[in-house]
Amino acid sequence: MTTIKTPRDLPQIDEFIELEELQELQRCYGRAPVLAACRSCIDNLRQRLLEGSTAETLDSLLAAVSAHVKESQNPKLRRVLNATGTILHTNLGRAPLAQAAVDAVCEVASSYSNLEYDLELGKRGYRTSNIEERMQDIFGVEAAVVVNNNAAAVLLTLAALARGKEVIVSRGELVEIGGSFRVPEVMSESGARLIEVGTTNKTHLKDYRNAINDETAALLKVHRSNFLMEGFTAEVSIEDLHALAEETGLPLIYDLGSGSFSDALTPLLPDEPTIKEALDAKVDLVMFSGDKLLGGPQAGIILGRAEHIAKIKHHPLLRPLRVDKMTLAALEATLLLYSDPDKARENIPLLQMTLVELEDLKARSARLAEKLKSHDIDAELEKSTAVLGGGSSPGVTLDSYNVVVNPAAGQSAQMIDKGLHKADIPVISRIVRDRLHFDLRTIKPEEDNDLSDILITVCKRVQL
Repeated sequence: MTTIKTPRDLPQIDEFIELEELQELQRCYGRAPVLAACRSCIDNLRQRLLEGSTAETLDSLLAAVSAHVKESQNPKLRRVLNATGTILHTNLGRAPLAQAAVDAVCEVASSYSNLEYDLELGKRGYRTSNIEERMQDIFGVEAAVVVNNNAAAVLLTLAALARGKEVIVSRGELVEIGGSFRVPEVMSESGARLIEVGTTNKTHLKDYRNAINDETAALLKVHRSNFLMEGFTAEVSIEDLHALAEETGLPLIYDLGSGSFSDALTPLLPDEPTIKEALDAKVDLVMFSGDKLLGGPQAGIILGRAEHIAKIKHHPLLRPLRVDKMTLAALEATLLLYSDPDKARENIPLLQMTLVELEDLKARSARLAEKLKSHDIDAELEKSTAVLGGGSSPGVTLDSYNVVVNPAAGQSAQMIDKGLHKADIPVISRIVRDRLHFDLRTIKPEEDNDLSDILITVCKRVQL
Protein backbone atom coordinates (compact mmCIF):
# COMPACT_ATOMS: atom_id res chain seq x y z
CA MET A 1 0.00 0.00 0.00
CA THR A 2 1.61 3.27 -1.17
CA THR A 3 1.79 5.95 1.52
CA ILE A 4 1.83 9.66 0.75
CA LYS A 5 3.71 11.46 3.50
CA THR A 6 4.94 14.67 1.84
CA PRO A 7 4.03 16.73 -1.24
CA ARG A 8 6.97 15.07 -3.04
CA ASP A 9 5.18 11.71 -2.71
CA LEU A 10 2.14 12.92 -4.64
CA PRO A 11 1.65 11.17 -7.98
CA GLN A 12 2.06 12.96 -11.29
CA ILE A 13 -1.31 13.72 -12.89
CA ASP A 14 -0.50 12.13 -16.26
CA GLU A 15 0.59 8.90 -14.56
CA PHE A 16 -2.10 8.90 -11.88
CA ILE A 17 -5.02 9.11 -14.32
CA GLU A 18 -3.76 6.08 -16.21
CA LEU A 19 -4.00 3.84 -13.14
CA GLU A 20 -6.20 0.81 -13.68
CA GLU A 21 -8.39 1.81 -10.73
CA LEU A 22 -9.46 4.98 -12.59
CA GLN A 23 -10.16 3.36 -15.97
CA GLU A 24 -13.69 2.22 -15.08
CA LEU A 25 -14.43 5.67 -13.69
CA GLN A 26 -13.38 7.18 -17.04
CA ARG A 27 -15.54 4.73 -18.96
CA CYS A 28 -18.56 5.76 -16.87
CA TYR A 29 -18.06 9.53 -16.67
CA GLY A 30 -15.50 10.43 -19.33
CA ARG A 31 -11.83 11.40 -19.13
CA ALA A 32 -12.31 15.16 -18.62
CA PRO A 33 -14.38 14.96 -15.38
CA VAL A 34 -12.01 12.35 -13.93
CA LEU A 35 -8.97 14.46 -14.83
CA ALA A 36 -10.53 17.51 -13.16
CA ALA A 37 -11.25 15.44 -10.04
CA CYS A 38 -7.68 14.12 -9.94
CA ARG A 39 -6.26 17.64 -10.07
CA SER A 40 -8.63 18.90 -7.40
CA CYS A 41 -8.02 16.01 -5.00
CA ILE A 42 -4.24 16.08 -5.44
CA ASP A 43 -4.17 19.84 -4.91
CA ASN A 44 -6.30 19.49 -1.77
CA LEU A 45 -4.06 16.75 -0.40
CA ARG A 46 -0.95 18.81 -1.18
CA GLN A 47 -2.37 21.71 0.82
CA ARG A 48 -3.24 19.47 3.78
CA LEU A 49 0.24 17.97 3.82
CA LEU A 50 1.83 21.42 3.77
CA GLU A 51 -0.34 22.32 6.74
CA GLY A 52 0.97 19.32 8.67
CA SER A 53 -1.72 16.74 7.98
CA THR A 54 -0.89 13.08 8.63
CA ALA A 55 0.09 10.77 5.79
CA GLU A 56 -2.57 9.29 3.52
CA THR A 57 -2.60 6.23 1.32
CA LEU A 58 -2.91 6.06 -2.44
CA ASP A 59 -6.14 4.10 -1.93
CA SER A 60 -7.68 6.96 0.06
CA LEU A 61 -6.70 9.39 -2.71
CA LEU A 62 -8.33 7.14 -5.30
CA ALA A 63 -11.45 6.95 -3.16
CA ALA A 64 -11.52 10.73 -2.87
CA VAL A 65 -11.28 11.07 -6.67
CA SER A 66 -14.12 8.60 -7.16
CA ALA A 67 -16.35 10.43 -4.66
CA HIS A 68 -15.50 13.80 -6.24
CA VAL A 69 -16.41 12.60 -9.74
CA LYS A 70 -19.68 11.03 -8.66
CA GLU A 71 -20.73 14.13 -6.72
CA SER A 72 -19.84 16.52 -9.55
CA GLN A 73 -21.52 14.42 -12.23
CA ASN A 74 -24.72 13.53 -10.38
CA PRO A 75 -27.71 15.63 -11.52
CA LYS A 76 -28.57 18.42 -9.11
CA LEU A 77 -32.29 17.97 -9.77
CA ARG A 78 -33.03 14.64 -8.16
CA ARG A 79 -35.80 12.33 -7.12
CA VAL A 80 -36.62 12.55 -3.40
CA LEU A 81 -38.98 10.70 -1.09
CA ASN A 82 -41.63 13.09 0.20
CA ALA A 83 -42.61 11.92 3.68
CA THR A 84 -44.10 15.27 4.76
CA GLY A 85 -47.76 14.46 4.10
CA THR A 86 -48.05 17.58 1.92
CA ILE A 87 -49.40 16.24 -1.36
CA LEU A 88 -48.77 19.23 -3.63
CA HIS A 89 -45.45 20.24 -2.10
CA THR A 90 -44.27 23.28 -4.07
CA ASN A 91 -40.64 22.89 -2.96
CA LEU A 92 -40.67 19.23 -3.98
CA GLY A 93 -42.12 19.66 -7.47
CA ARG A 94 -45.84 19.57 -6.65
CA ALA A 95 -47.77 16.79 -8.40
CA PRO A 96 -45.99 13.56 -9.39
CA LEU A 97 -47.14 12.51 -12.85
CA ALA A 98 -49.22 9.43 -13.58
CA GLN A 99 -47.25 6.62 -15.23
CA ALA A 100 -49.25 7.15 -18.43
CA ALA A 101 -48.07 10.77 -18.50
CA VAL A 102 -44.47 9.72 -17.86
CA ASP A 103 -44.68 7.19 -20.70
CA ALA A 104 -46.15 9.82 -23.01
CA VAL A 105 -43.31 12.23 -22.20
CA CYS A 106 -40.68 9.55 -22.89
CA GLU A 107 -42.37 8.67 -26.18
CA VAL A 108 -42.31 12.17 -27.63
CA ALA A 109 -39.04 13.24 -25.99
CA SER A 110 -37.02 10.33 -27.35
CA SER A 111 -38.10 10.73 -30.97
CA TYR A 112 -39.65 13.12 -33.44
CA SER A 113 -43.34 14.00 -33.12
CA ASN A 114 -46.10 15.81 -34.96
CA LEU A 115 -45.76 18.79 -32.59
CA GLU A 116 -46.40 21.37 -35.31
CA TYR A 117 -47.33 19.12 -38.20
CA ASP A 118 -50.87 18.30 -39.34
CA LEU A 119 -50.81 14.62 -40.29
CA GLU A 120 -54.13 14.82 -42.14
CA LEU A 121 -53.26 17.87 -44.25
CA GLY A 122 -49.60 16.99 -44.61
CA LYS A 123 -48.37 20.47 -43.76
CA ARG A 124 -47.41 22.68 -40.83
CA GLY A 125 -49.96 22.74 -38.03
CA TYR A 126 -50.64 24.66 -34.83
CA ARG A 127 -48.57 23.54 -31.82
CA THR A 128 -51.40 23.07 -29.31
CA SER A 129 -54.31 22.30 -31.62
CA ASN A 130 -54.56 18.65 -30.56
CA ILE A 131 -54.60 19.35 -26.84
CA GLU A 132 -57.00 22.27 -27.28
CA GLU A 133 -59.46 20.07 -29.15
CA ARG A 134 -59.15 17.54 -26.33
CA MET A 135 -59.93 20.21 -23.73
CA GLN A 136 -62.90 21.50 -25.72
CA ASP A 137 -64.39 18.01 -25.66
CA ILE A 138 -63.67 17.33 -22.00
CA PHE A 139 -64.80 20.68 -20.62
CA GLY A 140 -67.50 21.45 -23.19
CA VAL A 141 -66.17 24.90 -24.06
CA GLU A 142 -65.90 26.86 -27.28
CA ALA A 143 -62.12 27.23 -27.19
CA ALA A 144 -59.02 26.66 -25.06
CA VAL A 145 -55.40 27.76 -24.71
CA VAL A 146 -52.54 26.24 -22.74
CA VAL A 147 -49.47 28.14 -21.53
CA ASN A 148 -46.66 27.36 -19.12
CA ASN A 149 -48.38 28.17 -15.79
CA ASN A 150 -51.45 29.85 -14.35
CA ALA A 151 -49.70 33.16 -13.63
CA ALA A 152 -48.78 33.25 -17.31
CA ALA A 153 -52.41 32.53 -18.19
CA VAL A 154 -53.55 35.56 -16.17
CA LEU A 155 -50.81 37.77 -17.59
CA LEU A 156 -51.56 36.81 -21.19
CA THR A 157 -55.33 37.12 -20.79
CA LEU A 158 -55.14 40.63 -19.36
CA ALA A 159 -52.56 41.69 -21.94
CA ALA A 160 -54.77 40.48 -24.77
CA LEU A 161 -58.08 41.84 -23.49
CA ALA A 162 -57.26 44.85 -21.32
CA ARG A 163 -53.88 46.43 -22.10
CA GLY A 164 -54.14 50.17 -21.50
CA LYS A 165 -57.61 49.75 -19.98
CA GLU A 166 -59.04 49.10 -16.52
CA VAL A 167 -59.84 45.76 -14.91
CA ILE A 168 -61.98 45.73 -11.77
CA VAL A 169 -61.04 43.28 -9.00
CA SER A 170 -61.84 42.91 -5.30
CA ARG A 171 -59.14 44.16 -2.96
CA GLY A 172 -59.59 41.06 -0.82
CA GLU A 173 -58.62 38.82 -3.76
CA LEU A 174 -55.21 40.34 -4.51
CA VAL A 175 -52.82 37.96 -2.83
CA GLU A 176 -49.16 37.03 -2.75
CA ILE A 177 -48.32 33.67 -4.27
CA GLY A 178 -45.21 31.49 -3.93
CA GLY A 179 -41.73 32.93 -4.20
CA SER A 180 -42.88 36.42 -3.07
CA PHE A 181 -44.70 37.01 -6.37
CA ARG A 182 -47.73 39.21 -5.85
CA VAL A 183 -50.82 38.83 -8.03
CA PRO A 184 -51.24 42.61 -8.56
CA GLU A 185 -47.64 42.91 -9.73
CA VAL A 186 -48.00 40.01 -12.16
CA MET A 187 -51.23 41.51 -13.48
CA SER A 188 -49.82 45.00 -13.84
CA GLU A 189 -47.11 43.65 -16.14
CA SER A 190 -49.91 42.95 -18.63
CA GLY A 191 -50.37 46.69 -19.17
CA ALA A 192 -53.86 46.64 -17.68
CA ARG A 193 -54.74 49.05 -14.86
CA LEU A 194 -56.13 47.24 -11.85
CA ILE A 195 -58.98 48.99 -10.12
CA GLU A 196 -59.33 47.62 -6.60
CA VAL A 197 -62.81 47.76 -5.09
CA GLY A 198 -64.23 46.96 -1.66
CA THR A 199 -62.19 46.45 1.47
CA THR A 200 -59.84 43.70 2.57
CA ASN A 201 -62.63 41.71 4.22
CA LYS A 202 -65.81 42.83 2.40
CA THR A 203 -66.67 43.53 -1.22
CA HIS A 204 -70.21 44.06 -2.53
CA LEU A 205 -71.70 44.02 -6.01
CA LYS A 206 -72.28 47.77 -5.83
CA ASP A 207 -68.51 48.25 -5.44
CA TYR A 208 -67.95 46.71 -8.85
CA ARG A 209 -70.89 48.56 -10.39
CA ASN A 210 -69.73 51.95 -9.10
CA ALA A 211 -66.24 51.44 -10.54
CA ILE A 212 -67.37 50.71 -14.10
CA ASN A 213 -66.71 53.47 -16.63
CA ASP A 214 -65.73 53.94 -20.26
CA GLU A 215 -62.19 52.75 -19.49
CA THR A 216 -63.31 49.43 -18.02
CA ALA A 217 -62.25 46.43 -20.12
CA ALA A 218 -63.20 43.49 -17.86
CA LEU A 219 -64.35 42.22 -14.50
CA LEU A 220 -61.93 39.89 -12.73
CA LYS A 221 -62.53 37.41 -9.94
CA VAL A 222 -59.61 35.65 -8.25
CA HIS A 223 -60.12 32.49 -6.19
CA ARG A 224 -58.30 32.92 -2.88
CA SER A 225 -56.70 29.51 -3.07
CA ASN A 226 -53.82 29.94 -0.64
CA PHE A 227 -55.43 31.45 2.46
CA LEU A 228 -58.70 31.58 4.39
CA MET A 229 -60.65 34.67 5.31
CA GLU A 230 -63.13 34.11 8.11
CA GLY A 231 -65.32 36.22 10.37
CA PHE A 232 -66.85 39.50 9.23
CA THR A 233 -66.42 38.91 5.50
CA ALA A 234 -68.35 39.11 2.25
CA GLU A 235 -67.53 38.53 -1.40
CA VAL A 236 -69.54 38.66 -4.61
CA SER A 237 -70.50 35.33 -6.12
CA ILE A 238 -69.44 34.42 -9.62
CA GLU A 239 -73.14 34.22 -10.57
CA ASP A 240 -73.79 37.82 -9.48
CA LEU A 241 -70.69 39.00 -11.27
CA HIS A 242 -71.88 37.25 -14.43
CA ALA A 243 -75.20 39.08 -14.22
CA LEU A 244 -73.33 42.40 -13.94
CA ALA A 245 -71.06 41.46 -16.84
CA GLU A 246 -74.09 40.63 -18.98
CA GLU A 247 -75.74 43.90 -18.04
CA THR A 248 -72.69 45.99 -18.89
CA GLY A 249 -71.35 44.00 -21.84
CA LEU A 250 -68.00 43.39 -20.12
CA PRO A 251 -66.14 40.07 -20.19
CA LEU A 252 -65.92 38.22 -16.87
CA ILE A 253 -62.55 36.59 -16.20
CA TYR A 254 -62.21 34.02 -13.43
CA ASP A 255 -58.74 33.14 -12.15
CA LEU A 256 -59.65 29.85 -10.51
CA GLY A 257 -56.03 28.80 -9.98
CA SER A 258 -56.79 25.60 -8.11
CA GLY A 259 -59.94 23.92 -6.89
CA SER A 260 -61.51 20.60 -7.79
CA PHE A 261 -62.03 18.75 -11.05
CA SER A 262 -62.53 15.15 -9.92
CA ASP A 263 -66.00 14.35 -8.51
CA ALA A 264 -64.26 11.99 -6.08
CA LEU A 265 -62.66 15.00 -4.36
CA THR A 266 -65.89 16.93 -3.88
CA PRO A 267 -66.74 15.39 -0.46
CA LEU A 268 -63.24 16.28 0.78
CA LEU A 269 -63.24 19.79 -0.70
CA PRO A 270 -66.85 20.96 -0.34
CA ASP A 271 -65.94 24.66 -0.31
CA GLU A 272 -63.55 24.55 -3.25
CA PRO A 273 -64.88 25.90 -6.56
CA THR A 274 -64.94 23.59 -9.55
CA ILE A 275 -64.42 24.16 -13.25
CA LYS A 276 -67.98 22.98 -13.86
CA GLU A 277 -69.39 25.59 -11.47
CA ALA A 278 -67.41 28.32 -13.18
CA LEU A 279 -68.56 27.26 -16.64
CA ASP A 280 -72.16 26.80 -15.46
CA ALA A 281 -72.01 30.40 -14.21
CA LYS A 282 -71.18 31.35 -17.80
CA VAL A 283 -67.93 33.14 -17.14
CA ASP A 284 -66.29 34.31 -20.35
CA LEU A 285 -62.85 32.94 -19.46
CA VAL A 286 -61.68 30.67 -16.66
CA MET A 287 -58.06 29.76 -16.02
CA PHE A 288 -56.43 27.25 -13.69
CA SER A 289 -53.27 25.32 -12.94
CA GLY A 290 -52.64 22.01 -14.68
CA ASP A 291 -50.71 20.53 -11.76
CA LYS A 292 -52.62 21.90 -8.76
CA LEU A 293 -56.08 21.16 -10.13
CA LEU A 294 -55.52 18.13 -12.38
CA GLY A 295 -52.44 16.50 -10.89
CA GLY A 296 -50.71 16.81 -14.25
CA PRO A 297 -47.71 18.81 -15.44
CA GLN A 298 -47.21 22.48 -14.64
CA ALA A 299 -49.38 24.40 -17.09
CA GLY A 300 -51.84 27.26 -17.26
CA ILE A 301 -55.11 26.39 -18.94
CA ILE A 302 -57.52 29.01 -20.30
CA LEU A 303 -61.05 27.96 -21.27
CA GLY A 304 -63.94 30.00 -22.59
CA ARG A 305 -65.50 31.95 -25.40
CA ALA A 306 -63.94 31.66 -28.83
CA GLU A 307 -63.88 35.43 -29.52
CA HIS A 308 -61.72 36.08 -26.44
CA ILE A 309 -59.53 33.02 -26.96
CA ALA A 310 -58.84 34.20 -30.52
CA LYS A 311 -57.39 37.47 -29.19
CA ILE A 312 -55.23 35.54 -26.73
CA LYS A 313 -53.93 33.21 -29.46
CA HIS A 314 -52.87 36.15 -31.62
CA HIS A 315 -51.10 38.04 -28.84
CA PRO A 316 -47.28 38.20 -29.14
CA LEU A 317 -46.83 37.03 -25.52
CA LEU A 318 -48.22 33.61 -26.40
CA ARG A 319 -44.96 32.51 -27.98
CA PRO A 320 -42.65 33.18 -24.99
CA LEU A 321 -45.28 31.64 -22.70
CA ARG A 322 -45.92 28.53 -24.78
CA VAL A 323 -45.37 24.98 -23.52
CA ASP A 324 -43.01 22.38 -24.93
CA LYS A 325 -43.80 18.97 -26.39
CA MET A 326 -43.17 17.13 -23.11
CA THR A 327 -45.68 19.24 -21.20
CA LEU A 328 -48.27 18.77 -23.94
CA ALA A 329 -47.74 15.01 -23.94
CA ALA A 330 -48.07 14.76 -20.15
CA LEU A 331 -51.13 17.02 -20.07
CA GLU A 332 -52.97 15.07 -22.77
CA ALA A 333 -52.22 11.74 -21.07
CA THR A 334 -53.51 13.13 -17.77
CA LEU A 335 -56.70 14.43 -19.38
CA LEU A 336 -57.29 11.07 -21.05
CA LEU A 337 -57.22 9.40 -17.63
CA TYR A 338 -59.99 11.74 -16.47
CA SER A 339 -62.25 10.37 -19.23
CA ASP A 340 -63.07 7.57 -16.79
CA PRO A 341 -63.41 8.49 -13.06
CA ASP A 342 -62.24 5.08 -11.82
CA LYS A 343 -59.25 5.14 -14.15
CA ALA A 344 -58.31 8.61 -12.91
CA ARG A 345 -58.59 7.63 -9.25
CA GLU A 346 -56.48 4.52 -9.75
CA ASN A 347 -53.72 6.14 -11.79
CA ILE A 348 -53.28 9.84 -10.96
CA PRO A 349 -51.01 10.23 -7.91
CA LEU A 350 -52.80 13.39 -6.71
CA LEU A 351 -56.03 11.40 -6.44
CA GLN A 352 -54.35 8.25 -5.14
CA MET A 353 -52.73 10.11 -2.27
CA THR A 354 -55.74 12.24 -1.43
CA LEU A 355 -58.23 9.39 -1.54
CA VAL A 356 -56.11 6.61 0.01
CA GLU A 357 -58.02 4.35 2.39
CA LEU A 358 -57.08 5.38 5.93
CA GLU A 359 -56.91 1.79 7.19
CA ASP A 360 -54.52 0.86 4.38
CA LEU A 361 -52.35 3.85 5.27
CA LYS A 362 -52.40 2.84 8.94
CA ALA A 363 -51.37 -0.72 8.10
CA ARG A 364 -48.44 0.42 5.93
CA SER A 365 -47.31 2.87 8.61
CA ALA A 366 -47.53 0.20 11.31
CA ARG A 367 -45.35 -2.14 9.24
CA LEU A 368 -42.73 0.58 8.85
CA ALA A 369 -42.75 1.31 12.59
CA GLU A 370 -42.34 -2.39 13.44
CA LYS A 371 -39.48 -2.79 10.96
CA LEU A 372 -37.67 0.18 12.49
CA LYS A 373 -38.21 -1.21 15.98
CA SER A 374 -36.71 -4.53 14.90
CA HIS A 375 -33.51 -2.57 14.21
CA ASP A 376 -33.58 -0.94 17.66
CA ILE A 377 -34.90 2.37 16.36
CA ASP A 378 -37.41 4.05 18.67
CA ALA A 379 -40.43 4.43 16.37
CA GLU A 380 -44.13 4.73 17.08
CA LEU A 381 -47.37 5.21 15.19
CA GLU A 382 -49.37 8.39 15.75
CA LYS A 383 -52.52 9.90 14.30
CA SER A 384 -51.86 13.05 12.29
CA THR A 385 -53.20 15.25 9.52
CA ALA A 386 -52.02 15.80 5.95
CA VAL A 387 -52.70 18.72 3.63
CA LEU A 388 -53.06 19.22 -0.11
CA GLY A 389 -50.54 22.07 -0.14
CA GLY A 390 -49.29 23.89 -3.22
CA GLY A 391 -51.27 26.98 -2.24
CA SER A 392 -54.56 25.14 -2.66
CA SER A 393 -57.45 24.28 -0.33
CA PRO A 394 -56.28 26.19 2.76
CA GLY A 395 -57.83 24.92 5.96
CA VAL A 396 -58.60 21.49 4.48
CA THR A 397 -56.87 18.68 6.38
CA LEU A 398 -56.91 14.95 5.77
CA ASP A 399 -56.82 12.38 8.56
CA SER A 400 -53.53 10.52 8.37
CA TYR A 401 -50.91 8.58 10.31
CA ASN A 402 -47.26 9.36 11.03
CA VAL A 403 -44.39 7.08 11.88
CA VAL A 404 -42.54 9.10 14.52
CA VAL A 405 -38.85 8.44 15.17
CA ASN A 406 -37.32 9.47 18.49
CA PRO A 407 -33.56 10.08 18.18
CA ALA A 408 -31.38 7.76 20.22
CA ALA A 409 -28.94 8.95 22.85
CA GLY A 410 -26.16 10.88 21.16
CA GLN A 411 -28.40 11.80 18.22
CA SER A 412 -30.65 14.72 17.35
CA ALA A 413 -33.52 15.01 14.90
CA GLN A 414 -31.58 17.66 12.96
CA MET A 415 -28.57 15.38 12.50
CA ILE A 416 -30.73 12.47 11.33
CA ASP A 417 -32.58 14.84 8.99
CA LYS A 418 -29.27 16.03 7.54
CA GLY A 419 -28.24 12.42 6.98
CA LEU A 420 -31.53 11.71 5.21
CA HIS A 421 -30.89 14.62 2.86
CA LYS A 422 -27.50 13.13 1.93
CA ALA A 423 -28.86 9.65 1.15
CA ASP A 424 -28.68 8.30 -2.40
CA ILE A 425 -32.41 8.95 -2.52
CA PRO A 426 -32.89 11.96 -0.22
CA VAL A 427 -35.78 11.74 2.24
CA ILE A 428 -37.74 14.83 3.28
CA SER A 429 -39.61 14.58 6.59
CA ARG A 430 -40.95 16.95 9.26
CA ILE A 431 -39.31 17.72 12.59
CA VAL A 432 -41.62 18.47 15.51
CA ARG A 433 -40.10 18.92 18.98
CA ASP A 434 -36.93 17.00 18.12
CA ARG A 435 -38.85 14.05 16.67
CA LEU A 436 -38.97 13.07 13.01
CA HIS A 437 -42.41 12.54 11.46
CA PHE A 438 -42.90 10.40 8.35
CA ASP A 439 -46.28 10.37 6.56
CA LEU A 440 -46.65 7.52 4.06
CA ARG A 441 -49.59 9.23 2.37
CA THR A 442 -47.07 10.96 0.11
CA ILE A 443 -44.88 7.87 -0.29
CA LYS A 444 -45.80 5.38 -3.01
CA PRO A 445 -46.33 1.85 -1.63
CA GLU A 446 -43.50 0.60 -3.83
CA GLU A 447 -41.21 3.14 -2.13
CA ASP A 448 -41.85 1.82 1.40
CA ASN A 449 -38.82 -0.48 1.34
CA ASP A 450 -36.56 2.28 0.04
CA LEU A 451 -37.73 4.53 2.87
CA SER A 452 -37.20 1.94 5.58
CA ASP A 453 -33.75 0.93 4.29
CA ILE A 454 -32.60 4.56 4.14
CA LEU A 455 -33.99 5.31 7.61
CA ILE A 456 -32.29 2.28 9.16
CA THR A 457 -28.95 3.09 7.51
CA VAL A 458 -29.00 6.75 8.51
CA CYS A 459 -30.22 6.19 12.09
CA LYS A 460 -27.49 3.59 12.66
CA ARG A 461 -24.79 5.86 11.23
CA VAL A 462 -25.63 9.27 12.61
CA GLN A 463 -24.03 10.23 15.93
CA LEU A 464 -23.48 13.62 17.50
